[in-house]
Amino acid sequence: MEEVREIALNENTIATLDTIVETVLGSDKATVTLRDRASGEILYSYRGEHLMRPASNMKIITGAAALSELGLDFRFKTELYMDGQIEDGTLYGDVYIKGYGDPTINEATLKLFAQKLSEQGIQKITGMIIGDDTYFTGDTLPPGVDEEGETHYYGARISPITMSPNDDFDASTIIVEVTARNIGEQPDYVVIPHLSGMQIFNEALTVVNDKENTLEIRRINNTDQIKITGEIPEGETAKVWVSLQDPTKNTLQFFKVLCEQVGIDFSEECMIASGVIPQQAERIYTHESQTLEKMFSIFMKLSNNSMADIFVKTMGKLQHGEGDYMHGLQVVQAYLEKHENDFTAWQFVDGSGLSHGIRIHSNGISQLLFKLQKEPYFPQFFASLPVAGNTDRLIGGTLKDRFLEPELQNRIFAKTGYIHEVNTLSGYVTGESGHDYIFSIMLEGREEGIPFLDSGLKEMIACL
Repeated sequence: MEEVREIALNENTIATLDTIVETVLGSDKATVTLRDRASGEILYSYRGEHLMRPASNMKIITGAAALSELGLDFRFKTELYMDGQIEDGTLYGDVYIKGYGDPTINEATLKLFAQKLSEQGIQKITGMIIGDDTYFTGDTLPPGVDEEGETHYYGARISPITMSPNDDFDASTIIVEVTARNIGEQPDYVVIPHLSGMQIFNEALTVVNDKENTLEIRRINNTDQIKITGEIPEGETAKVWVSLQDPTKNTLQFFKVLCEQVGIDFSEECMIASGVIPQQAERIYTHESQTLEKMFSIFMKLSNNSMADIFVKTMGKLQHGEGDYMHGLQVVQAYLEKHENDFTAWQFVDGSGLSHGIRIHSNGISQLLFKLQKEPYFPQFFASLPVAGNTDRLIGGTLKDRFLEPELQNRIFAKTGYIHEVNTLSGYVTGESGHDYIFSIMLEGREEGIPFLDSGLKEMIACL
């Protein structure tokens, strides 16, 4: 058994850390915990038991629980059914898609579903396209999402049937790209992958290139209407991820378009609806996602809110038979109990950290980071952490533009967190001495907290 070398911080170092917290971070705004990475012993704690909003540091807890309870080889599935008879190329009946929360469904997947229908000899469908999204229950809107967040990708609705516009797995969103035209003209726009039953209104104008860019692309709250407003200077472009109003129905709208592209017609009465698959329906295809291991790095490095809540609801469904936040978070709490984390005072609301109602503390999150090192899935967990200062977005992730100094390269592996007036950072760091530490810093009450947090960590590294 490898010997663990006990270390301790001397009085001068502790005094220096106190000064950093009080003068850089703010004595009443921060909590800080520093542990020895090898032994797990707390070397320094400043208000380490003070409950704080973790923001996306909650994903450390959710992600670890998902790796443990779902497993590295876990795959989401999506099923395609038909209910009716095929006669002379016409399906006299309905088509069903049953979703289980796969956040990686994209245009290629939906096109494959359309091809599977075509392979059945179907050239026309007289009935409806119905989505069975009963696997998850409760409100589709994540808890704590305000009116502003409801229309943006970070507050996207959680549905068992959804689609992502790209390989970042931003489920339940579409991308709207705007390009300026000639002065005085409306800009051009494209929607990726498809408008999917949403409506778009272009009220923007192209202006001279020395004017301010006031372009705004936004879905009107609780509607399927997207408005492009403001002014965009000549020669400029803009791109915004817009959340879908009804992920199930919007996904099925796009699926219908793809069916038509492979030569399947629909009756004029065809409707998109939600419903439960009847027992007599025939399953004709089951799609399986890539493994959790493969998608996990995207989740952590890019801090994907939708995936976090999908993981939570999935764990609740599999262990308690209810795909909602309450039962999913019970699984998360049981996971912490197994690791003997004292979370009795903690408060959980969602899996992403988006809610302002969550409370944890830096002593606890750093304790979990220590214990994770003994888990068989730790290599995958560690590899998923953003690497500070690495400008490759799939390595540096949410830290790709921070800690860019050469002397800090490959020294900070940590999960970021941000919601309004809250900035957090927790993970693993190598001090100036070459010794490895686990750290957790939570900062709140500052509108722009990142410069303070980063400056504080840099000074800490220099004295360790």
